[in-house]
Amino acid sequence: MKKILPILFCSVLLLPIFVSAEQDVTPNAKSAILIEASTGKVLYEKNKQEKVAIASLTKMMSQIIILEQIEAGKIKWDDVVTASSNAAGYGGTQIYLQPGEKMTVEDLFKGVSMASANDAVVALAEYVAGSEDAFVKMMMEKAKELGLKNTNFVNPTGLDQEGHYSTAEDLAIISRELVMNYPKILEFSSLYEDYLRENTENKFWLVNTNKLIRFYEGADGLKTGFTDAAKYCMTVTAKRSNMRLIAIVLGEEVSKVRNAETTALLDYGFQSYQAKQMKEKGSVIDKITLERSNKKEVELILKEDIQILEPIGTQNKEYQEKIKLNNYTLPIKEGDILGKLQIYDANQLIGEYDLIAKEDANKQTLLSYFSDNLKKIIRGT
Repeated sequence: MKKILPILFCSVLLLPIFVSAEQDVTPNAKSAILIEASTGKVLYEKNKQEKVAIASLTKMMSQIIILEQIEAGKIKWDDVVTASSNAAGYGGTQIYLQPGEKMTVEDLFKGVSMASANDAVVALAEYVAGSEDAFVKMMMEKAKELGLKNTNFVNPTGLDQEGHYSTAEDLAIISRELVMNYPKILEFSSLYEDYLRENTENKFWLVNTNKLIRFYEGADGLKTGFTDAAKYCMTVTAKRSNMRLIAIVLGEEVSKVRNAETTALLDYGFQSYQAKQMKEKGSVIDKITLERSNKKEVELILKEDIQILEPIGTQNKEYQEKIKLNNYTLPIKEGDILGKLQIYDANQLIGEYDLIAKEDANKQTLLSYFSDNLKKIIRGT
């Protein structure tokens, strides 16, 4: 099961570093946000909690559900899906599925990721959950797991419907969940062009609706959208060196302005901040001593890399570390979370990272326990 980015983690690390008033880089957007992906830290925000229509940015949550099902082994990339009349009848952007047409999960997912196809995402939703309504319930359950406070999904497509909305802040959490826990998405969202039905008479050319993946250095996703209510929306992720940014703009009146203001957000982030790697995944941080166990001690290692976000030009800054251990009982399994490594800047907590057991540790057998005690008696210890 994928790790859900915890709400405490977000509440700590989504602390805004505000851009000054004269640096309004998204003057035409209804709302916007820029975050660094590994830490979740907010670098820019504008009306981040305003509830708005979000068009096809909705499909990012649909993609999370689909990828989750694939990784759990409940569906497979090469499964063949038969398009229903309901899916084939969807308007808006589509890959023109016909009722009864068969297409693999992979090709349908490609149609969702590149062309933002409504018919493709509905076909996948029905395949995963049996119906659109059941799939939307899965979306809302995931929204609750992620701690989204201002989001409500009514459909898996993002087509305008009363009661269907989100915010820039919640979409940042969704986007981060997608790229950090399901990086497979980038193999699809980074493609600029491809084909469906390639070996048939109905060969269909796919061109990515996100033009920044072609023209912006490091861009490899993530989603665009437009409806009458939402206007032009976009979430773009780009990686340079060891830093990945996610920029979101909502409610733009013109697509070119949407692209330009998203670019401005990313430029601001890359020109202003740098990511410093402090520790690598798997580094030994501490150890615990065990009683009545087949192991005398177990090392605690980092579950993930630790990166710290700093203003460009910061050098030799020192951070403080604290270890917070959980209560635990035997047996311990490799990978069990046994504590947290907390990183402080002065007195401000800026990150918490899981410490996991490097190996298994089981309860000592009764025979082994008495044998150890006998040895201690003989040694006089």
